[in-house]
Amino acid sequence: MAPFDLTLDEAEQDVERGSRAFVNVSRADAEDAIRTLLTWAGDDPDREGLRDTPSRVARAYEEFFKGYDEDPAAMLSRTFEEVEGYDDIVLLRDIAFQSHCEHHVVPIVGTAHIAYLPDRRVVGISKLARVLDAFARRLQTQETMTAQIGTAIETALQPRGVMVMVKAQHQCMTTRGVNKPGVAMVTRHVSGAFRDDPAVERRVMDMLSA
Repeated sequence: MAPFDLTLDEAEQDVERGSRAFVNVSRADAEDAIRTLLTWAGDDPDREGLRDTPSRVARAYEEFFKGYDEDPAAMLSRTFEEVEGYDDIVLLRDIAFQSHCEHHVVPIVGTAHIAYLPDRRVVGISKLARVLDAFARRLQTQETMTAQIGTAIETALQPRGVMVMVKAQHQCMTTRGVNKPGVAMVTRHVSGAFRDDPAVERRVMDMLSA
């Protein structure tokens, strides 16, 4: 599968558009909108079981979409050069994540593998997982999220190569529409040595199957 490329300018624009600092909507406005949706769905938002639902949903949305308030570049800003000459592949595999489809606002649930080939700098492995979550906790398409993660790592670390692989199930397909449970989508973002040297790419695939 060919990599889905997102330019640095586009990635920066995504961060700017997404920040809640640019949104002039109050918590009360959000809760009113949820009440409207509950009414439209055919229920009574004032009945006992739904009375606190608008507040609960608003709090849940703050958690689901907290990535809009996070800066992946800042997460990757602290790097290390003292690695005793280590210059081989760094791979963080099987990172669980949850996101939401920007078309239907339903969950995308899956795992990601992030690999890079250091040049001069490495980053703490927890930062790779945090970068994944920062992009996942936004309204997304899987293709865009995969490219955003790869672009952020390339920009911050300037490694010899990056590979990001994401496998996820989309409830917009598994629980509605064509209703095909168990179907998973796989996307990749590949750059540098991972793209140009098949032997390096095979080593990552071997590490994933080990």
